Amino acid sequence: MSNTIYIAYYFKVKPLQPAVEILIAELGFAGFESFVETEEGVTAYIQKTEHYDTILDDIQILKSEEFEITYTSEEIEQTNWNAEWEKNFNPIVVDNLVTVRAPFHDKPNTEFDIIIEPKMSFGTGHHETTHMMIQHILKNDFTNKSVLDMGCGTGVLAILAEMKGAKPIDAIDYDNWCYINSLENVERNQCNHITVLEGDASLLPGRSYDIVIANINRNILLNDLQTYADTLNERALLFLSGFYNDDIPIIEKECNKYGLKLVDTLERNNWVALKFEK
Repeated sequence: MSNTIYIAYYFKVKPLQPAVEILIAELGFAGFESFVETEEGVTAYIQKTEHYDTILDDIQILKSEEFEITYTSEEIEQTNWNAEWEKNFNPIVVDNLVTVRAPFHDKPNTEFDIIIEPKMSFGTGHHETTHMMIQHILKNDFTNKSVLDMGCGTGVLAILAEMKGAKPIDAIDYDNWCYINSLENVERNQCNHITVLEGDASLLPGRSYDIVIANINRNILLNDLQTYADTLNERALLFLSGFYNDDIPIIEKECNKYGLKLVDTLERNNWVALKFEK
């Protein structure tokens, strides 16, 4: 795999939201594999073998008059990922309790120290949704709780759950990059109770959990919510993020169908992370 060539597209977007979220969704349907949100927009990656000259022709948001979107592109080798993110990756500290850092950063003086090499995966803690999900985990009791981290990205939330005493833990992502990266990060943080699986909600029937964490996006959450709810034990908790404040009513209405009550809301730059109880 080390010889795989990717095409990287660097999109500048004004205003950022909801354009970036829509752009990522449309690019995903077109075959782009991974995305990194930036201060100016988003960087999207696709394997060169899957790329063709007219690939952006069907990306409707690029034709929208509501947003100003420009882009450049270049070839990039997979072996460059570490150098790329090392240039921009700074450690983050959440509530003076959790540090998410790279292996080359100094060891912090916080209760929880998570070492992540994100490569092309989501979930370094820099995005608002990951940051808030970390806060939810800090605020709640995970001791001896069975946990599902759905759409695990780098595995950072599953890793923190284990550090807070959870076991056993399933971490699931459909993206092969995320699956491999989570395996690496689980090992890097010497976790013993996390099982990383490659797939989607179709893996869930027959499984049950005390806590489900799903930091994905609104449409996938709404589509899979019943499946998540079916896995919840009595008095279980469901944490959801990956959407905006304006989306709360539709998410809450869907959760209420399955006996889930909204009990806590965190908000950060219009992104939200919700806690539901069964």
